[in-house]
Amino acid sequence: MKTVLITGATSGIGRACARIFAKNSFKVIICGRREDRLSELQDELSQRTEVHSLLFDVSDKQSVTAAIASLPPIFSNIDVLVNNAGNAHGLDPIQNGSLDDWDAMIDINVKGLLYVSKAVIPGMVDRKKGHIINIGSIAGKEVYANGNVYCATKHAVDALTKSMLIDLNPFGIKVGAIHPGMVETEFSEVRFKGDTDRAANVYKGLTPLSPEDVADTIHFVVSRPYHINISDLVILPTDQASATVVNRK
Repeated sequence: MKTVLITGATSGIGRACARIFAKNSFKVIICGRREDRLSELQDELSQRTEVHSLLFDVSDKQSVTAAIASLPPIFSNIDVLVNNAGNAHGLDPIQNGSLDDWDAMIDINVKGLLYVSKAVIPGMVDRKKGHIINIGSIAGKEVYANGNVYCATKHAVDALTKSMLIDLNPFGIKVGAIHPGMVETEFSEVRFKGDTDRAANVYKGLTPLSPEDVADTIHFVVSRPYHINISDLVILPTDQASATVVNRK
């Protein structure tokens, strides 16, 4: 039975990933910052598979290192890493941007991905086997007005994925990125700091992707034969053609 570690597992794409991997007989390590949600998800998934939860913030490198080092032996050989934790804060032009928002996005989207990867990759290198999936965004393929720092962090995820693929190639480790377009999760509520009306308008007049749509795609990528590596995949709702071109009914 393979083991998958998923960051940002307490909501959205991460939670949907935990459910689909549990359904498909993976041992699942769920990671997140919200203890109540982790406990609830662990109770749910334990009806299907073996589950272990880790409570930490990916932007805290000491916590990341300690948490992953604390894994019991039956969970310590991680076959699949899903670097899903990420966020967007604010949608302001660069001249009005908040330094705190910028720090939060860089710390979680870029540094957090690196901290978790640094803790997991050595084991994959030793075993000469593993699969890393980084969750990027259409914002990592293009830029849009007021997206500045968020787009920069997702461009960094794209670049890191390509670099990881090259660096880890000699060890037989598969690396790929999934870049979703509009997915209806808590993403917009976080970006707009709890303004639910503004968040709802993001998806008004179109059918966005669901977290389950993206999780199903991630599971498809991971379940390919080992000689196949899907290294770069953009997934959009049919109503979306680019970051800024959307067909609203």
